[in-house]
Amino acid sequence: MGQTDRFKDKVAIVTGGGDGIGAGIAARLLAEGATVAVLDLDAGPLRAGLAADTAPRLLAVEGDCTDLATLEQFHARVVGELGPVDVLVNNVGQSGRGRSAPFHESSEEVWRFVLEISLFTAMRMSRLIAPAMRERGGRIVNMSSDAAFVGDTGLVDYASAKMGLIGFTRSLARELAPFGVTVNAVAPGAIRTRAHDTMPKEVIDRIKASTPAGIVGEPEDVAAAVAFLASDEARFITGQSLLIDGGRWMI
Repeated sequence: MGQTDRFKDKVAIVTGGGDGIGAGIAARLLAEGATVAVLDLDAGPLRAGLAADTAPRLLAVEGDCTDLATLEQFHARVVGELGPVDVLVNNVGQSGRGRSAPFHESSEEVWRFVLEISLFTAMRMSRLIAPAMRERGGRIVNMSSDAAFVGDTGLVDYASAKMGLIGFTRSLARELAPFGVTVNAVAPGAIRTRAHDTMPKEVIDRIKASTPAGIVGEPEDVAAAVAFLASDEARFITGQSLLIDGGRWMI
């Protein structure tokens, strides 16, 4: 799994870290010594899967990441109980899922939901974190998607939000670089999560066929990349976008 003490004495926040990719990231940071705070509607799956020796370093708070007041209260609690934040992983995000549709049939209500959860949550959380990081340095990792690069049909709103995160990442990286803060994005492709497991077999087969690696990734594949970008080893990497998609899109 890598260096077990890489994040010793570090405090990390993972939004949407209760399940799936977010839980994988939280578990990886905990395994490498971090104290991790998670905000999600349901943190049960993460708690259930943790090793006994890492659980005491987890602060899991259940709440809505799209609500500014909830984010503010969460941030205040983290700083008050755990100390200044060294790593922020803006992981929470979602497509319209069952409400996704071809653009000519889509609705503004769904657009706004997707933009709120996939873009504005990252901007709001980063705004809370940025002042302190300007004083002491830090790492911000934003969760984009290869859908932003590929332009998957039926996901215009999601692709727009996730490409918006790329622009946000680059601009914020320039602003914070003089203060020892790096800001990067990861863009996963098909990753096995609870939502992914509900897809029909023919859809999964089509995804595998369009992926040169020929497989679906695991949350741990994303977590490994995030852990590197969040570490001191990545101090000279900022404003970058790393695709984790088995070669489906190459830049």
